[in-house]
Amino acid sequence: MLLLAAVLFLNYVDRGALPTALPLLRGDMHLNENQLGLLISAFFWIYAPMQIPVGWLAERYGAHRVLAAGLTLWASSTMLVGVAHGFATLLVLRWMLGLGESAGFPCMSKILAASVPLGSLGTANGIVAFGYLMGPAVGIYLGGLLIEGFGWRVMFVVFGAVSLLWLLPWSRVAVRQNTPEAKPSEGPGTSAMLRTRELWGTSLGHFCSNYTFYFMLSWLPYYLVTERGFSNLEMSRFASSAFLVNALCAMAGGWWIDRLVKRGISADLAYKGVLGSAALVAVACMLCVALVPGPLALACIFIYQALCGASSPGVFAVPQILAGPGAAGRWVGIQNSIGNLAGIVAPWLTGFVVYRTGHFFMAFIVAAAVSVLGFVGWAFMVPRVRLLDWTSATDSVCSVGARRNAE
Repeated sequence: MLLLAAVLFLNYVDRGALPTALPLLRGDMHLNENQLGLLISAFFWIYAPMQIPVGWLAERYGAHRVLAAGLTLWASSTMLVGVAHGFATLLVLRWMLGLGESAGFPCMSKILAASVPLGSLGTANGIVAFGYLMGPAVGIYLGGLLIEGFGWRVMFVVFGAVSLLWLLPWSRVAVRQNTPEAKPSEGPGTSAMLRTRELWGTSLGHFCSNYTFYFMLSWLPYYLVTERGFSNLEMSRFASSAFLVNALCAMAGGWWIDRLVKRGISADLAYKGVLGSAALVAVACMLCVALVPGPLALACIFIYQALCGASSPGVFAVPQILAGPGAAGRWVGIQNSIGNLAGIVAPWLTGFVVYRTGHFFMAFIVAAAVSVLGFVGWAFMVPRVRLLDWTSATDSVCSVGARRNAE
């Protein structure tokens, strides 16, 4: 569990390195905001669609091995950014980073669904969420210090090299792990999953929560420097503090959801209540940052981070419950693929809007509107949070196949 939290921590440190370096990278390579937005979103051009085949690979060949291969690729690409020159080279390295990091969440969900009981899934996902949400907090802070002392190129080399060290303890866990891998044949077929309303509800909710999260992750450092007048050091302290709140609330939120379930509250009410509330609060906070000047707007960034963190365990625990051990890798692969399309849209659209208008006002308005759709996905498109009856779905598919063969 600790190594899963650690690898997703490294996942987010490495993917957040580029946004941290944006103010200096722009000047050194003579890039505009539109190009910066394209570089950030390029990661997701590969990361999002590769979730689906990686989810299948995790169930077919073992999540432990696929996760190790993914980390090796993404850590190497992070280090190479430190010696890159030019927009085209950075673009290719962002694609490599996305390919490697696509292994993270499908493999994590496969391992948790196969080894953690229902009453502890909230806490387990909270611990893992604490890891990946601490990534931006620590990455922005340490990145700011490394940039201030040694330059942005050294930051990328250090981050990538440290990530590779994770393979040493993981190699022992992967050899000794005795949790049986559920084969794809033991769960529902992919076509059966695609016909469920719940899959599309969790995917819509995930997309919308990711839109606001990636908007903040990608552009908060730049926003604080250019519109709020923060220095690089002030920016790193503020942004890392905000993401630290996010991470702490994630761990607390997962623990709290499990306590509610153990006290008799249905998993449906516990998970959907937190996810729906977080979406509505995100709407209010984005509007506040756009419309209200001064310290109150900055306070709303912290409020958003707190509710975003509290809802993070549910984003992956809900599909793990719905799909079960035999399908969690593929379900999360599909859901995370759709959800991370927001990583393509949010950074690029924000960069385009800021480039055209010169301000972040409309970018925050768009984020508020998207969060409304997220509430619809979690609250209305997921009827109940419980293991779906895959037997009837499989029988239905077999019956259709039998009728076609008879005809």
